[in-house]
Amino acid sequence: MFLKEVNDKAAARAFLQMGKDLYRNDKNWICPLDNMVEAVFDPSKNIFFTHGEAARWVLFDENNRAIGRVAAFINRKKAFNFEQPTGGMGFFECINDEKAAFMLFDRCREWLKERGMEAMDGPINFGENDNFWGLLVEGYMPQSFGMNYNHPYYVSFFENYGFRPYFEQVTNHLDIVKPFPERFWKIADWVRQRPGYSFKHFNWKESAKFLRDFKTVYDDAWQFHENFTPIEPDDLTKSMLELKIIMEEEFIWFAYHEDEPIAFLIMVPDANQILKYFNGKLNFLQKIRFWYLRKKDVFTRARITVMGIRPKYQKSGIESAIFWHMEKVMKKRPNYTEIELSWVGDFNPKMKQLFESVGSDFGKRHITYRYLFNAPGESQKATTIPLDTRS
Repeated sequence: MFLKEVNDKAAARAFLQMGKDLYRNDKNWICPLDNMVEAVFDPSKNIFFTHGEAARWVLFDENNRAIGRVAAFINRKKAFNFEQPTGGMGFFECINDEKAAFMLFDRCREWLKERGMEAMDGPINFGENDNFWGLLVEGYMPQSFGMNYNHPYYVSFFENYGFRPYFEQVTNHLDIVKPFPERFWKIADWVRQRPGYSFKHFNWKESAKFLRDFKTVYDDAWQFHENFTPIEPDDLTKSMLELKIIMEEEFIWFAYHEDEPIAFLIMVPDANQILKYFNGKLNFLQKIRFWYLRKKDVFTRARITVMGIRPKYQKSGIESAIFWHMEKVMKKRPNYTEIELSWVGDFNPKMKQLFESVGSDFGKRHITYRYLFNAPGESQKATTIPLDTRS
């Protein structure tokens, strides 16, 4: 077996094709978009290269057949804020061969160690955590857009190597055919009618304003998350433009108090319900096909990717009022039967409580692991967000 760094077009194609070959007979796997994966490793498209670096490799057997792949990266804005400098690894795929898997892990460790790191988290993304984050350990079903899927045997690879769970990520599913708990709607009705409160859905004509409002809420609401850094405006704009092909304006809601942004909810149709037919490709003709299928109301599931409420307004029922408006929108779209609430870390008890309060059911579980270079097999755990952050 030998490793080749991805530094030319042929190796990049092998990196993408390796995953497609590995899951060829797995009915649950949906191929991520090739251009979305490649953008992660393109300095002209990924803003994280302005404060970090990345590398990736493909593992070949003696017959020159690709049997594994992996990437390593450093986000220097966050790496040095942990107890020890910590980098990341991700985009891991491998045949069922522990020796091969360990070669890939070793290469990531060596690359990160050469750059001053003392630990690595994985599998994660060289970007925000709404895509390509965590190892699937429970809930082997077709994943929604941006959610990782992997073979069950990957768990033993990570844990036998010495990775230990850093935090768990739970995704719940909400059956919107069933009524919400009555108490939830009573709170929503009371909040939405309070003086000074207003609720608006996103529209592209005012996109610049909504993006500013998103940053205002995000930077305030996420300040208690471990290793928080303010969101980059350019990265936010890029993310919204990437979503434009599937975005429904009425699926994105903002709450205001006296015209001050205080909360948001971002939900998108599950693009994987169409992209499963495309095998990772999205060229001009496939975009036309995408738009055609979208107009045929093939979507039955939407995914809430992120929700935020400024600390001052938490525990005031704002989320109930946002869901009240969202419920009115979904009633106009009877083809939708399910909303995926993804994902919530075990470090965020408030959001876990919210998902339970709407009557959602467990769907799947991912784990973000950490590997300590000088103490393989020892554990660290992500810091839990306090239940009360209003003050």
